[in-house]
Amino acid sequence: MGSIFNIQQYSVHDGPGIRTTVFLKGCPLRCRWCCNPESMQSYDEVAYKPEKCIGTNVCDLCKRACKVGAITDAEAVKIFINRALCNNCLECSEACPAEALHAFGKQMSVEDVIKAVEADRAFYTRSGGGMTVSGGEPLLQSDFTVALLNEAKKHRIGTTIETSGYADWSKLEAVARLLKLIIFDIKHMDDAKHREFTGVSNVLILDNFTRLRNSFPDLEILVRTPIIPGFNDSEEAVSQIINFIKDMPNLKYEILPYHPLGQSKYGFLGRDFPMGEIKLTDEKFKALKIFTKQAMTKAEVAS
Repeated sequence: MGSIFNIQQYSVHDGPGIRTTVFLKGCPLRCRWCCNPESMQSYDEVAYKPEKCIGTNVCDLCKRACKVGAITDAEAVKIFINRALCNNCLECSEACPAEALHAFGKQMSVEDVIKAVEADRAFYTRSGGGMTVSGGEPLLQSDFTVALLNEAKKHRIGTTIETSGYADWSKLEAVARLLKLIIFDIKHMDDAKHREFTGVSNVLILDNFTRLRNSFPDLEILVRTPIIPGFNDSEEAVSQIINFIKDMPNLKYEILPYHPLGQSKYGFLGRDFPMGEIKLTDEKFKALKIFTKQAMTKAEVAS
């Protein structure tokens, strides 16, 4: 069984062709810009959308369902969830008729996931797509991820994973044997900066990436860098990553623009959005994209 928080159909950004992306809960990183805060914790957790709530003056089913007294009245948002008391039993979400309270996360078997993925088989065949396992960090549920990839292989479904690379090498090695392509995030080459913005060191990540390239030279790797204001939105930061990967075969590199699209979900979980009102301008990202293309072209010519 695995904890899944979303199965997204018709995805075109998580590998080749049209794909179904399976998002697993749990991540060892705490990236300030994370657009999926519901992926951070490994356990299923309750979320609250106040705009759907009909209020305790009409309905108090959630308060009655909560055995630990974590739900109380609140004027501005109708109810307040004391996250320090909440044990995420999810009984309040099951009792809520308006679905203002709902669960981020669902326990699913490998068979359940494959059944959902198989529903889109016609699109994979025509487009060269398949299933992408993402997160969170799929290697945090490595046994489930390996079982899922193996079952997909039996069904002749193409597979890819998206990973931060922050895991024991044995876990990364196990999934790499089942893939033709892996999407690997490299966010920054400076360890102190990486710790400041993600909460973890990049030493294990970079070591795993080098071992992955040396151990699986035929494995295609797409390296991605999310461009984050104040973190790595400079030619220097991008060029350091390019210099690290430039002599490695079967490798592509792309940068992705920062966006605050997941900001509302922080509120649903009773958390503050760490990035605040910071924005990445279109002009700056376009300039970095041109620089990246030129730098990669020079690297390819040099090699």
